[in-house]
Amino acid sequence: MSAPPSPPVRIGALAPLSRPGWTEAGRHLLAGLELAAEEVGATGGIGGRPLELLVRDTAGDPHRAEAAVDELAGLGAVALAGEYHSVVARAAAARADALGLPFLCSSAVIDALAERPTDRVARLAPPQSRGWRAYADLLLAAGRTRVAVATEPSAYWAAGTRVLRAHLAPHGGTVTELDARALPPEALRDALAAGDATALLLLTGFPDPAVPLVRAVRRDPRLAGLLIGAPAGQPEFAGWAELLGDDGAAVPFLRYLPAVPTPLGARVAAALRERLGAEPSFVAFEGHDTVTVLAEALRSHGPDRQAVAGSWPHVVVEGTRGKIRFSRPEGSPVWQWTDSPLQVADRDPAAPARFRTLHTA
Repeated sequence: MSAPPSPPVRIGALAPLSRPGWTEAGRHLLAGLELAAEEVGATGGIGGRPLELLVRDTAGDPHRAEAAVDELAGLGAVALAGEYHSVVARAAAARADALGLPFLCSSAVIDALAERPTDRVARLAPPQSRGWRAYADLLLAAGRTRVAVATEPSAYWAAGTRVLRAHLAPHGGTVTELDARALPPEALRDALAAGDATALLLLTGFPDPAVPLVRAVRRDPRLAGLLIGAPAGQPEFAGWAELLGDDGAAVPFLRYLPAVPTPLGARVAAALRERLGAEPSFVAFEGHDTVTVLAEALRSHGPDRQAVAGSWPHVVVEGTRGKIRFSRPEGSPVWQWTDSPLQVADRDPAAPARFRTLHTA
């Protein structure tokens, strides 16, 4: 009589796959997670046991994410992976920590990913303070020191605004906040025309109100010299180009890719491109790297929650964007990949499907 099949090693995966979550980012994140999981299965799984992803849609909702974490813990997940939205990831991290479930966050950047220091949570994406300081450096180099931000209520947007203001102020820079919920795009446009801002940053949801605001500004001759920026990365995705066309070019944004793809990154990019039917974003690579790291932790330290949580300072993995290892920077509440690549890029006005690297950090 044949032996019964080995039970799978289960990883819970969180991603925004329905509105009001950013579904395009969620689709790319999931593509990377699933591709890496299939590769793990094709190379023997976890000690001969299959790796199973239990995918749950957060819809960009912190409460829904908390409920998903509860469910996944009850289903025996040994670790949690994924998520894109910072406020959602923060809620998931708190719940996972309370339940003793290790969480490797793929893409959320808010510095305060956990309210208190924890050994159960690690992150691949660079913290927001690092990325947004690099973005502020680009503004300073371009002489864009009078910055207006069109913003909506969010801990993530508020944190980004504080980083920008603190980094620009010593250089005489200013940050003026405009309420994108209270003011329609036309009113925001007129407020910009009446002021002295040299840059407008979109700290808003996509596609609304970001897309109509870009259109309104681009088509007003009074604002012809105004730089539009989107540090959160909206122009990375094909939906931005499809909706805005030429109006969406020359909008600098943060992306987490190396200047030159690694050999592994190039191979994974081809597989992701086939899976997505589009050019993979940095979020897809973050998803792939997440499962790659967790698989190594499970193989080398054991397929249980305590072992995974204890593996962060010891795991070293060749990811799609470089060698991944974790440390605890001073003040960080979570384990962090401190060498994650970071660049500011935009879409080339001469060919909006092509990206230009403007600054690396």
